[in-house]
Amino acid sequence: MAQFPKYRQPEPIKITNRKWPDNILTKAPTWMSVDLRDGNQALPIPMDSDTKLNYFKMLVKIGFKEIEVGFPSASQEDFDFCRRLIEENLVPDDVRISVLTQARKHLIDRTVEALKGVKKAIVHCYVATSDLHGKFVFNKNRDEVKQMAIEGTAMVRDAVEKAGLMEHVFYEFSPEEFTDSDLDFVIDVCKSVKETWQPTRPGEFILNLPATVERRPPNQYADMIEYFREHYPYTDETIISLHAHNDQGCAIAATEMALMAGATRVEGTIFGHGERTGNVDLAVLALNLHSRGIDIGLDFSDMQEVIRTVEAASGIEVHPRHPYAGQLVFAAFSGSHQDAIRKGLDRKEEISEFFHQGWKIPYLHVDPADVGATYEKLIRINSQSGKGGIVYVLEKEYGIYPPKAMHPCIGRVVQDYMDKVGGEIDSVKLKELFDTNFVNIQGPFRMLDYQREILEDAGDLIGVKFILDYDGHKVELSDQGNGPIAAVVHALRQSPLVPDFELRDFSERTMGDSASAKAIAFVGVSFGGSKNLVYGVGIHSNIDRAALAALFTALNRAAVKA
Repeated sequence: MAQFPKYRQPEPIKITNRKWPDNILTKAPTWMSVDLRDGNQALPIPMDSDTKLNYFKMLVKIGFKEIEVGFPSASQEDFDFCRRLIEENLVPDDVRISVLTQARKHLIDRTVEALKGVKKAIVHCYVATSDLHGKFVFNKNRDEVKQMAIEGTAMVRDAVEKAGLMEHVFYEFSPEEFTDSDLDFVIDVCKSVKETWQPTRPGEFILNLPATVERRPPNQYADMIEYFREHYPYTDETIISLHAHNDQGCAIAATEMALMAGATRVEGTIFGHGERTGNVDLAVLALNLHSRGIDIGLDFSDMQEVIRTVEAASGIEVHPRHPYAGQLVFAAFSGSHQDAIRKGLDRKEEISEFFHQGWKIPYLHVDPADVGATYEKLIRINSQSGKGGIVYVLEKEYGIYPPKAMHPCIGRVVQDYMDKVGGEIDSVKLKELFDTNFVNIQGPFRMLDYQREILEDAGDLIGVKFILDYDGHKVELSDQGNGPIAAVVHALRQSPLVPDFELRDFSERTMGDSASAKAIAFVGVSFGGSKNLVYGVGIHSNIDRAALAALFTALNRAAVKA
């Protein structure tokens, strides 16, 4: 027996002067969901009728105008579901349902029977055209395979005519295993199929050219589509459709390139469910086009509802890094990424003006809001996170805007905690760490009483009197300054309690826009002429009290560290 290599390169397509690599997609294809057939038949536990109906309604809500609803001749379940849609008038007037059949008379008759009373439908017939299938599965030569396609098409037409459905039914033919077939032979088969059907209405005849099993690189799929369109004589009267599987992980790339080569219709599933590794993922493909400014005609703005529906129907969870839909796809853990995202969002308008583009943010190729994601979920905190991301969460979730010089201090606190516990922390835990380390500090200083003094002829100076509990001892101090906190600082510097410190950083603002919003103050102090600052934070309904609380928190932090 001759010895052959286990695998070999597929033969390249003999095409010169390729046009498709220079083409740019400017229009979305017609979308065909095959979730309820190709997707369903690959599930360990197929959907029941009610689950299918819920899924069908989701597809309609998203905007699909063509939906494959099953294989009526293959199962009573699929037959009954098709009947239910028609008899209960559940199909919108602008939606075409599609049903699949093999090229056998009794199967075709059963399929057309399922469509009785339908308003708009596609009957989809398929015959495998590869030599692998023809010779070793059908045990037929090419002429016999071609005859199967012709006869199958004729039987579909005859059954549709007898049922009085010609004005309601469109015809789709698939040369199954197109990418494994001889191109010239496929073209000959498809030419004969078209001539057998004899379409009379626009959009009535569809040729679906599937990568039934992905064996070729994506560029060769596009080459085959371009070659087919150039040599098939009825291109203007035919819708050229794609149906890619993902065996080599390239279904998205293959489909995009094949669209560049001139196809105008795509079959696939939400999140890529289907046989083996699945069909091309229509959510990813559509949103890719959306990210390039193309009107896709589909609405994925409530992605979480789509996820819930698909997961419930399939029993398969969406991967956390699934493009557009995964829980982590817009999340940034890296400190540098977090910082860039934060700065990009802060300067979004400037960026738009510079690039003449509404959305262009570092590390975010689309606006998370397009798929219903919130900005608050962009920044995730773990041991790799930087101060920028940590501060971003505090800002967006809690209205806490620390001064820039304080950011490294907060970062160190969180980093020390993450080094001990590992994993990821949520915004609630982050706020707890912030409060524990910068707000709620127990130390030797505790203010018991505070009041302003009226000073005559003192200009802008303010007098203060206050009573401290210092290590269990009551201390009364007073002084004046150009503000309450300046007066208190001056009094403390003149006392033996903390003589050698300086107020180096001070800021305050309100936490929110309401009239009842609390004030938050940030105070940074240094000791002994050091440039290192110790920060404290105060939160109070009274802005003076917030500032004083921040000061004494900073002093307590310094005392505790010492």
